[in-house]
Amino acid sequence: MPEIRHIVFDIGKVLIHYDPDLPYSRLIPDADERRWFFDNVCTHDWNIEQDRGRTWEEAEAELIASFPQQADNIRAFRRHWHEMVPHAYEDTVALMTGLIDAGHDVTMLTNFAADTFAEARQRYDFLNRPRGVTVSGEVGLIKPDRRIYERHADAFDLAPADTIFIDDSPHNVEGAKLAGWQAVHFTGAAKLREDLGSYGIAA
Repeated sequence: MPEIRHIVFDIGKVLIHYDPDLPYSRLIPDADERRWFFDNVCTHDWNIEQDRGRTWEEAEAELIASFPQQADNIRAFRRHWHEMVPHAYEDTVALMTGLIDAGHDVTMLTNFAADTFAEARQRYDFLNRPRGVTVSGEVGLIKPDRRIYERHADAFDLAPADTIFIDDSPHNVEGAKLAGWQAVHFTGAAKLREDLGSYGIAA
């Protein structure tokens, strides 16, 4: 097993909770209507294009043209985004900052719209602790595209085989492995400690 010299964290659902249902359970109280809205209007595929760099103005205009009767609910996605990220996972944050304090090289690689990431960074100061971050919305690439892992490795001078990536998405974990990285699927801080320990990293 290679010696791990670089640790890369995802952010959403690893360090920060994310749940679009939080504001929309108030905005669209009927559960069936809300599920229809997420399945057909503000879908995952629509939202991830903002992570790729599309502006919210463009995204909203596209949907409103197709669903004019949903205009207010469409605009509410960005307007109420702050409610979707209500708290950090303090146990994972403590693990990450502990690794940094112990001298490990820690960076972050995230699928995140550029403007909402800037907002998150203001709200959650620990996002400023790692050596750096690659934000998909700023570079125009999203995980699990191999190119974003390669770009991150080049930007922060990481040797892929000596790098371990932590993400809640199995697809993104697999993308990192295809780029030559070590990677683990995040399901909680306790399991992450075990996974890092198997690579010789005390956390």
